Amino acid sequence: MISRRLFIIGGLSSIILACNRKGSITAATATPAAGGTARISTVRLYSAASKGYIMSDKVIKSPEEWRRQLTPEQFHVAREQGTEMAFTGATWDNHEVGTYQCVCCGNDLYRSEHKYESGTGWPSFWQPIAPENITNRADNSLFSRRTEVLCSRCDAHLGHVFDDGPKPTGLRYCMNSAAMTFVKMP
Repeated sequence: MISRRLFIIGGLSSIILACNRKGSITAATATPAAGGTARISTVRLYSAASKGYIMSDKVIKSPEEWRRQLTPEQFHVAREQGTEMAFTGATWDNHEVGTYQCVCCGNDLYRSEHKYESGTGWPSFWQPIAPENITNRADNSLFSRRTEVLCSRCDAHLGHVFDDGPKPTGLRYCMNSAAMTFVKMP
């Protein structure tokens, strides 16, 4: 039988390992082409300004470059998969008309018309501006199964998507204000 002390030590070790793994995710790198040279990958994205799809290079920067560009909170949330405190972000209670963009690369993510009051304290949307503009990936940290939402252009952590949202999608994209900027419609 396992002792209580061993159970607690094992649990704490698991938490420490999970936290260290979250903070050690490295930035994306260019894909090596034949012959060992790097090639820049491109992605298809929807552009609100162009009102259509565009091709864009992936944005790849070192952690030091991201630190120089972002505030400490933005870096923690977007590059280290952090979460801001509920009801504290700049856009959780924003009701203006416009577009939410990635704070790291400016990729269009969500329209204000898809935002709704979820009561969670984070900006919540029932759909992205276009499926291509975000990427979903499994997040099994913190002893739960969730789906992480990333920017397709720069791999910034934006938040998580849950299946308890309103119709027509039934989805709740629960985003961090620190990972987005809001561009008001003129």
